[in-house]
Amino acid sequence: MEEKTKYFVLKKKAVPEVLLKVVKAKKLLESGRAESVQEATELVGISRSSFYKYKDDIFPFHDNAKGKTITMVIQLDDEPGLLSLLLQTVADYHANILTIHQSIPVNGIASLTLSVDVLPDTKNVSQMVENIEQQEGIHYLKILARE
Repeated sequence: MEEKTKYFVLKKKAVPEVLLKVVKAKKLLESGRAESVQEATELVGISRSSFYKYKDDIFPFHDNAKGKTITMVIQLDDEPGLLSLLLQTVADYHANILTIHQSIPVNGIASLTLSVDVLPDTKNVSQMVENIEQQEGIHYLKILARE
């Protein structure tokens, strides 16, 4: 059985240098200071393969009192009530849903893009994501962005 994604918060000194460099390379690309992955990885001193291996697995943590937005992509079965359960999970953690976009289901599976505003009174976000992933009918969850 496939293990569900778990999230951890670490102090910067505990994070391997290659992962910190991946974050730097991503910032260079996002800001436009590097035009390609090749250029960004050369500037920070890592291989492109290291960048691609870890780019979806590390994000800077921004503790923001006003909140932050997390955008997730979720693949789920096209079953009555499943989306409602997912949205109820978000509500149970006191997060605010900003946008929902669900594709037309293909072969009984729909893709959902969900943007959630994490407020100061929002409970454990990692636990919320884990609970969504563990719901029956959820095939895949990936955090696309955090602002």
